[in-house]
Amino acid sequence: MTPMPKPPSLPPVNPEADDVLPSGIGELIAYGVDRPGLIPLWVGEGDRPTPDFIGEAAARALRDGHTFYTRMLGIPELREAIAAYLAGVYGGGTTPDRVFVTVGGMQAFQIALKIAARPGDEVILPTPTWPNFFGAIEAGGARRVMVPMSFAPESGWALDVERLAAAVTPRTRAIVVNSPANPTGWTASHADLRALLAIARRYDLWIIADEIYGRFSFDPAHEALGRAPSFRDVWEPEDRDRVLFVQTFSKNWAMTGWRVGWLEGPADLGRIVDGLILYGTSGVATFLQHAAVVAMREGEALIQAQIAQAREGRRILAEGLGRLPGVELPPPAGAFYAFPRIPGEPDARRLAMRLVDEANVGVAPGTAFGPGGEGFLRLCFARSAADLHEAVRRLAPVLAAGR
Repeated sequence: MTPMPKPPSLPPVNPEADDVLPSGIGELIAYGVDRPGLIPLWVGEGDRPTPDFIGEAAARALRDGHTFYTRMLGIPELREAIAAYLAGVYGGGTTPDRVFVTVGGMQAFQIALKIAARPGDEVILPTPTWPNFFGAIEAGGARRVMVPMSFAPESGWALDVERLAAAVTPRTRAIVVNSPANPTGWTASHADLRALLAIARRYDLWIIADEIYGRFSFDPAHEALGRAPSFRDVWEPEDRDRVLFVQTFSKNWAMTGWRVGWLEGPADLGRIVDGLILYGTSGVATFLQHAAVVAMREGEALIQAQIAQAREGRRILAEGLGRLPGVELPPPAGAFYAFPRIPGEPDARRLAMRLVDEANVGVAPGTAFGPGGEGFLRLCFARSAADLHEAVRRLAPVLAAGR
């Protein structure tokens, strides 16, 4: 399948817009989305609809007339609820004036980039990583600097902090750290986080911390925390103003289609974020924010159910695919993706299309996630056990036949 050609009659456009690359995941979805009976494991989304208690809160907010223009940084009730949630999970340190409500995590990331980097500046990303980071950086006129991580079949993925430090140049302004990581499941240790903070401090860099999968942590070493390690665990007070946290309601609360997220940063940034939201989206729909308050305050049982489902899904894929000859799949430490390497099949895009055609299972090619993803596939396991068992049953003969 070849990329869609540009229309010959297209008038001149901003090169920064024209150069934004299409998603390698989107290409696979377009290729297979209409196949009857296809099991879609290609996007970062579970199969659980948003629960009724959240939907009913949105309907109630509509009935109560919460349909007017809203505050750019979010309604006070939601900013307070988010700060209270973060205090409960991470032990304090967040106040409502540090929380800025956004249209999903993607707008939070775009605002963080706007704060941290100017056109022509460099932003460092460990790869493989979520491809939306690439597009957002390019669309903002900055330059992505990719630092491939290392992979070992026995232990999984690791970040070479010294290699990352060596990528810093006078044009570097920020480091994007996604932990637990999409697609690899890599989860930064406290030592990793301290080392990254030291690099940021040494070179006066921002850290944009995407910790949206923080509750999806499967490493026994972190069971006492009930979450993955966070920059909140290791920073010193003077470091806070150099970390911007990107977050979303999409994963924990099964609200992917609602497009509600938040950015956390220094309270003094509020006036800047207010303007960026005003001239971007003019805020999140008021009735959605009222529903998000209810999700935040009453949703812990839902989060635990989501984590339990993902833990079982991880087991099914790790055991089902990991036993196939030649497939390398150490169980991921966090997030909700399996990222197996299929030796002997370097063209992950071609393999992903074969799996749509021959197994009727949708997966994402590792090449969509940048350097280091060659020969890998990403499968989302935040789905029902029945779907995942069936996906393994379909995938196994195709993967075995390809060797």
